[in-house]
Amino acid sequence: MIREINLFGVHVVPLSVMLLLAWAVTIALRRIADHLGLMHHVWHPPLFMGAIYVIVLSSIVLIGAR
Repeated sequence: MIREINLFGVHVVPLSVMLLLAWAVTIALRRIADHLGLMHHVWHPPLFMGAIYVIVLSSIVLIGAR
């Protein structure tokens, strides 16, 4: 079971930390994709990045649940 995280004296639900981590990873992946020109081949960039966020978040949750 995943327990609460003590962050500077405040107990935080682990999912909120995972959400922020997934957001940071998604932003980094978006910048890499923009730099390489991969986003020009995507039909709907916001929808694509939303799907990438869900994939990254679910991966982080699965790794954190071990």
